[in-house]
Amino acid sequence: MGERMTSRERLVAAIEHRDPDRVPIDLGGFQTGIHVRAYRPLLEYLGIEDDERILDPVQQLAVPCEAVLERLHVDTRYLCAHAPEGATGGIEQHVRDGRLWHDLKDDFGVVWSMPDDQQLFMDISHHPLADATAEDLDDYPWPNGKDWSRFTGLREQAQRMRRDTPYALSTGIGGVVYEIGWYLRGLDQWFSDMLVDPSFCAAVLDHTLAFWMDYYTGFMGEVGDLVDVVMIGDDLAGQSGPLFSPDFYRTVVKPRQKRLVQHIKSLTSAKIWYHTCGGCAAYIPDLLDNGIDALNPVQISAAGMDPAVLKREFGARLVFWGGGIDAQHVLPFATPEEVREHVRRNIEAFKPGGGYVFNNVHNIQYGVPPENIVALFDAAFAFGGYA
Repeated sequence: MGERMTSRERLVAAIEHRDPDRVPIDLGGFQTGIHVRAYRPLLEYLGIEDDERILDPVQQLAVPCEAVLERLHVDTRYLCAHAPEGATGGIEQHVRDGRLWHDLKDDFGVVWSMPDDQQLFMDISHHPLADATAEDLDDYPWPNGKDWSRFTGLREQAQRMRRDTPYALSTGIGGVVYEIGWYLRGLDQWFSDMLVDPSFCAAVLDHTLAFWMDYYTGFMGEVGDLVDVVMIGDDLAGQSGPLFSPDFYRTVVKPRQKRLVQHIKSLTSAKIWYHTCGGCAAYIPDLLDNGIDALNPVQISAAGMDPAVLKREFGARLVFWGGGIDAQHVLPFATPEEVREHVRRNIEAFKPGGGYVFNNVHNIQYGVPPENIVALFDAAFAFGGYA
């Protein structure tokens, strides 16, 4: 394929709803990445050597090396914050009931754990506000969003990437206003709270929002003029539709999400990318009203997420980022030829008029054959061209 644009030019054209030379391709982020145990066989299949680096210990995502990203025609690169100065976190190993566990406490005090004999994902093992009352919230040690030591060196890194590479630049994901509530509380208790004590939920979300407002003030102050995309998100939907009452979303969650989106947009001209899994079509008008520009991961196997329908109804206003293949039924189990055909159909639905960035639906998981991963990205490159 004759490429007429740089990667950055290509992605910017697509997210501005203009025709690029080909559909931009993404891989390597926190919601658009690859599990380390899928990455290892991919390296072997491609004959590429790389030291294993973990981007996200909770999801066990790898940092793909440049050789892999170039082979798969990936147009994006990521710029991520780091732990604040003096942070004492990190993974600790503990033995419980005769089993070795890897434990990680995050900034909000939530503990994530993974058994050593599994090493697939971390799940929450401690919800620090499980028994809290509303009166306890003000005394809880919320993280300091104004500790901008998280961003030390990021501006210099972003300037080098813009100067020395042709790639589009995105932040890692943040802005998790809603989900942290149930991380802190526990899912069962949180869902009960939403029904019987929504004011408690609102108070928790006020604290998470305050953190992210301060965080993005510092982050965008460093790199807001250099990044092309800012990634935020909260899962709102599951396989069959919304995970909780849309009325609760619209009265409690949405106003706080909207404040954050509008705050970020006041600090940067970068496009706002929003992640929610599941059948989220009913929420797309709300998300557009919040001010988002792109939706990820576009779970095409969920209810109401047909690519042609989504493109027809929302394609003029919304960038679809993902949706490249049915990641539940096709990518892990089909032949490479079937993967290729599935990708072709989805790209043909999403790409007219720009407004589309290709990726798998969410992360590439352990067990996906490496030949299918290569077929996925090669098909995107082969079928993504614009006349």
